[in-house]
Amino acid sequence: MPNSQFPMPNSHLLQDLMQRVGISSFKALSRAAGVSERQLLRLRQGKLEQMRLDVLLKLSPVLQMPLNELITTFSTLKLIQEKAAPTQELLQEIADLRTEYQRSQLQLEQQREILLQELQQSSLQLLESLLLQWPTAAQKAQENPQLAAVKIVPLVQKPLEKLLQAWGVEAIAPVGAELPYDPQLHQLIEGTAQPGEIVKVRYAGYLQGEKLLYRAKVSPVKES
Repeated sequence: MPNSQFPMPNSHLLQDLMQRVGISSFKALSRAAGVSERQLLRLRQGKLEQMRLDVLLKLSPVLQMPLNELITTFSTLKLIQEKAAPTQELLQEIADLRTEYQRSQLQLEQQREILLQELQQSSLQLLESLLLQWPTAAQKAQENPQLAAVKIVPLVQKPLEKLLQAWGVEAIAPVGAELPYDPQLHQLIEGTAQPGEIVKVRYAGYLQGEKLLYRAKVSPVKES
């Protein structure tokens, strides 16, 4: 049995802390903290020194216990229990690691923000002609209701096509196309159809590589 081979001197201590915060089982603690039960097993066995810092950082708020107190409570190193100097050294090391962890998280967040800004900037460059010309074209259309819409369409269509191409997005089929019905790619907006029956594309759907973004909206082709 695992308990006979690997004593778990900290199991009752951990259970007491779990009861204080309303956690009923080690499995529930594992889910709440987002750590593996194997890591909890190390804590129960008194092997806190073998655990990763990120695991302790996740357990600390769930157990509602400061990190330093968590380490002091579960550490079983005789040297730490008997001498003050090593304890301070270990706590300082943990504090430094926590600071480094927080710094890394901040750097990741900053990198995400930079990537988002770069994506927005590249998208704006692809849409530049639309941004510059569309307000003027829309105003002219309002002033002259007789203006043919076909003259305005390229202002929208070309920048949009460039943007979709840059993102690797492709239309499933052009609007008006008639093709066999595929429930995986098509969504009926009226009537019924069996797979393989001919339908007509009413609204475009899109794929990004092999990922389906939007199904094309279709309707059955009525037989004459």
